Amino acid sequence: MGITDMKIGDKAEITGYEETAAGYRAKLLALGLTRGAVIQLIGVAPMGDPLRFRVRGFELSLRKDEASILKLKEVAE
Repeated sequence: MGITDMKIGDKAEITGYEETAAGYRAKLLALGLTRGAVIQLIGVAPMGDPLRFRVRGFELSLRKDEASILKLKEVAE
């Protein structure tokens, strides 16, 4: 499952990361986007970018291309 497959309200567990610069991956990890974390898509900007997520009790906005490096597994509610 990828970020673009999610619809508002969907939840997914982070299972890994696509190949990317080590510094950018470290930024995502610092934001709490670690393996095993559950993210929920809670909003999309009017033009479709950025996306707003809830993760670990806070809200976070990321551009689609930034969030696309996350490998996800759908979580049943």
